[in-house]
Amino acid sequence: MPRAARQGLGRYADEWTKRGVQAWREGWWELPLSFGNQMARLLDAEPDSICMQPNVTLASAVFLSSVTPTPQRNRIVATDLDFPSVLYLYDGISRDSGFDLVSVPADSDGVGVETDRLLDAIDEKTAVVAISHVAFRSSFIHDIHAVVAKAHQVGAKVLLDCYHSAGVVPFSLRECGADAAVGGNLKWLLGGPGVAFLYVRPDLLDTLQPRVAGWMGHERPFGFELPPMRPAEGIARFLHGTPSIPSLRAAEPGLAVIMDAGVEAIREKSLRLTGGIIDFAQREGWKVRTPLDSTRRGGTVSLEPPHAYGVSQALLARKILIDYRPEAGIRMAPHFYSTESEVDAALQAIVEILNNGEYRTFENEERPTVT
Repeated sequence: MPRAARQGLGRYADEWTKRGVQAWREGWWELPLSFGNQMARLLDAEPDSICMQPNVTLASAVFLSSVTPTPQRNRIVATDLDFPSVLYLYDGISRDSGFDLVSVPADSDGVGVETDRLLDAIDEKTAVVAISHVAFRSSFIHDIHAVVAKAHQVGAKVLLDCYHSAGVVPFSLRECGADAAVGGNLKWLLGGPGVAFLYVRPDLLDTLQPRVAGWMGHERPFGFELPPMRPAEGIARFLHGTPSIPSLRAAEPGLAVIMDAGVEAIREKSLRLTGGIIDFAQREGWKVRTPLDSTRRGGTVSLEPPHAYGVSQALLARKILIDYRPEAGIRMAPHFYSTESEVDAALQAIVEILNNGEYRTFENEERPTVT
C-alpha cells in the first residue's frame, strides 16, 4: 500500500465529514470519469475513453451487453488461460444470451497459446475476441497486434483484459487498436480492491448501448426518468450504479506512483528480476511455468519446485509474500520497489525449506484445486 493511499482515504473521510451530501456535487459524481482520464494517460488511450468500474467481471459484462449476437455472428473466442471469473461470465452469456463460447486450449506445457492456433479460431462467426493480454497463471503475453488484426479482418471486436499488464508491461491502447479493454488497479497499479477500468474505442462509443445499465449511464440521471433508457453521450453511457468513492480515492495515489516511476523503467527492472528468478530455478532443476523468452513474459514468474504447495505455505509462514496457483505453482511477482537481495532471499528460502523438510508441515492441508 502506498503511504499516500492512507491520505487518499483521509481525503474521502474529510470530504464526507465536512461536506456531507454536498461532496457529490463537488467531485464525487465526476470521479469515475476524471480518474478514467488519469488511467488514459498511463495507457496511452484517448481522453474521455475510460470510465472506472468496481471490478473487471462487471466491466466486461457491461461491454459485452452492448454487443448483440446474430445467427451469423455469435461466437466469443477466449482461451483456457483467461481468468476463471471472466470465463464464468462468458460461459453464462453463452447459455443465456445467444452467444457461443469457443475457448482455445493452452499449449501442452500449459504456459501459452500458440498464436496461429488462436488466430485460426477467429472467423466470420466471431462477434468478440475476449482474451488476456498477460495470462494470470503463467505470465504469457499474447501477440495482441496479431489478434486485433485478425479480428478486425473478419469483422469481430476485441475485448482485451489488461489486469496483469497495466503498470508493468508498456503498451498503448491507442496504438494496439483494441475495441475495448478492461483491467484492475489492485495489482501492479497499487490501488487496492474495488477499482477497475473500462476502455471503449472512441469511434465506437456512440454506436454501442449497453444493456447492463444504471442511472449513472443515463443522459439525465437526476431526472429519474422511467424506462426506456436514454444513454449518456460517450464513455459515460457505460457507467451504471453509484460509484465507490472510497476505493477510487484510495487508488489515486498508487496510480500517481506508477506514473512517476514510469512503466518503461518498471519493465526494465522487472525483466532483470524475473530473469534472475528463472536462472536460479533452472540451476536448481525446478520447473518453470512461465515463458523463458522475455518478450513473451509479463511481470510474474511461476515456479514448480518439488512439494510446491507445501513450500509456498512455508514461505508465507516466513512472511515472504508469494502466492500459489494450481497448474502454475509458486507465483513470484517482484515490482519496482523489490530489491535483488529480497528476491535472492526468497529463492534461498525455498532451498532451505526443501532441504530441512519444512514443507512437510503444510503438505496435508486442503489446497486449491482445478478440474
